[in-house]
Amino acid sequence: MLTTVGGMVNDAFGAWSSPLTARSLAVAGVRLGEPRYDGADLYWTEGRPAEGGRVALMRERAGAVEEVAPGQNVRSRVHEYGGGAWAARDGVVVISSDPTGQLLRVDGAEPIALTPPDRGWRYADLRVLPGAGLVLAVREDHSQPGEPVNTLVALRLEAPNDDGGVVLVAGADFFACAELSAGGRLAWMEWRHPAMPWDSCLIVTGRFDVSSLTVDDVQVVAGGAAESATHPLWRGEELLFCSDRTGFAELYARSSEGAVTQLTHLNADLVEPFWVFGRRPVALTGAGDLVIRPRVDGRSRPMLLRNGEYLGLTSDVVDCDSLDAAGDRIVLLAEFADVPTEIVELSPGHRRVVRAAGRRIFEPAWVSHAEAVSWPGEAGDVHGWYYAPVNPSVERVETAAGESGETPPLIVISHGGPTAFSSCGFDLGVQFWTTRGFGVLDVNYSGSSGYGRDYAERLHGRWGELDVADCIAGAQFLADSGRVNGAKLAIRGGSAGGYTTLRALTTSDAFAAGCSRYGIGDLTALATDTHKFESRYLDGLVGPWPQASEVYRDRSPINHVDALNCPMLILQGADDAVVPPNQAETMAEAVAAKGLEVELIVFEGEGHGFRRAETVERALEAELAFYQRILVGNGDGSDYRSDSRPGG
Repeated sequence: MLTTVGGMVNDAFGAWSSPLTARSLAVAGVRLGEPRYDGADLYWTEGRPAEGGRVALMRERAGAVEEVAPGQNVRSRVHEYGGGAWAARDGVVVISSDPTGQLLRVDGAEPIALTPPDRGWRYADLRVLPGAGLVLAVREDHSQPGEPVNTLVALRLEAPNDDGGVVLVAGADFFACAELSAGGRLAWMEWRHPAMPWDSCLIVTGRFDVSSLTVDDVQVVAGGAAESATHPLWRGEELLFCSDRTGFAELYARSSEGAVTQLTHLNADLVEPFWVFGRRPVALTGAGDLVIRPRVDGRSRPMLLRNGEYLGLTSDVVDCDSLDAAGDRIVLLAEFADVPTEIVELSPGHRRVVRAAGRRIFEPAWVSHAEAVSWPGEAGDVHGWYYAPVNPSVERVETAAGESGETPPLIVISHGGPTAFSSCGFDLGVQFWTTRGFGVLDVNYSGSSGYGRDYAERLHGRWGELDVADCIAGAQFLADSGRVNGAKLAIRGGSAGGYTTLRALTTSDAFAAGCSRYGIGDLTALATDTHKFESRYLDGLVGPWPQASEVYRDRSPINHVDALNCPMLILQGADDAVVPPNQAETMAEAVAAKGLEVELIVFEGEGHGFRRAETVERALEAELAFYQRILVGNGDGSDYRSDSRPGG
């Protein structure tokens, strides 16, 4: 029964009326990315859910904003996750067009094809060299059977490039970040199976002859078996790069004579795991100052490094990425505590918002702010962000000792990756739950990035164990403190976070419900049926395949459905090449065969992650109905639990 106190509705936690509907969230804005200068021009990308997830390339020139190559989907599928799908220099603009995968030059009246379509070639991390008439790129060649071949290639800006480009560098399994110095020296990243780029990555340089399109005098200058060196950037003939050789990804400089100097001593990571191309953690101003974004205590704020001194640039930014600079102007992708992401430009004495990801849907009083929380874990302290329920139209706040003693249900979020990080920036996907009366715990479990190499390496060989234990311990920590209802705990996650969700549901009694978004149910199937970039990822997280096949089987949720005793919602993209749909289908069939409630929704035209507005809307509505049916009011999921579950 609803009662009114002072004109306000006193509703059950989880059933509050919210101004943020699934539809308004789905179409609320755009996904901003890769702000970058070309002289006086400023470019960026916009992922548009209302247009089927199409990525548009935007340009601001002389105060006017326009779309470059209208209608094109500026997207790369290299490594499946893409990024770095465009480049601009001296007015020359080249894009990767999806779904054909071809490169187009788009700075003229009509697009000019630089490569033929549908030949199995994918391109990313583009670098335009107008003076040489070239564009450099990472090419992923799917034209032949077997594992695709990755190389660094050069393509002519004025030729059809029917050969897909001239191979400059080959031999490693992966390449990224080709950067050319004014003196003609090329630097790049490369790494090899079974390492991921955050495990072991090299910075390599070589002399590039633009006439013969050859690279010689090749030298490894940074990185190694237990060192990840990334993001080369030239300052004259001095090479800047990031390395985690001290346990944190700090900034270094290598002189033309080979002397290496550590430039930052922050005991903080300056870079994020290299999942996508196009993200720049360091920028160089016209005066030679460096713009960096160290992550300290979970927050990443822009900072200027000038003559060894660290100068803060903003105080209200809680997370940032994709830095660039031109002259005395600095641009960044900035997250805030209470408003959507913005592209912000900074210059001496001035700050302006170039583009906001979306409008403000509700007033500040509705916003739940992230609270940094930590709790003891098996491998040491674990970190996360807690968001309390907030709704000014309801006469009820989070309390440990309210008149009725009621506390809110909790949704635990296990992020994807698992080598990744959940920031504390404003997220409508979190506010959707908190405005309805759910508490949210976003867990940066052991193995997450942003806390140094040791924290990330906790998960080596322990995936499906430590991450699960950390999520359960975090939920129990909040329940024991009286902030949430320990009988009304749910867990949700996507991709690797979906795996953690499924493992938690099949190895513990902690949760009353769970939702897996394109999650992994069978590690054995994933080890033998996934894309190249992650094909050896599990070697470090679980164990070498097939030698550790018994461990894979034991840690696969599909093999422990008999231990499941709560309802499950599974959301899956039909075109997912990272976690194939058969994973979701097999898991749903096994749960249903046990007689438990399970709902599987497969979205046509969606891959690994939901891009279309209609998909986002339908998925959220299904998840909300799922939680409200099980957790809201007097429900604790007991009506849906199986009596066959063993105790413990």
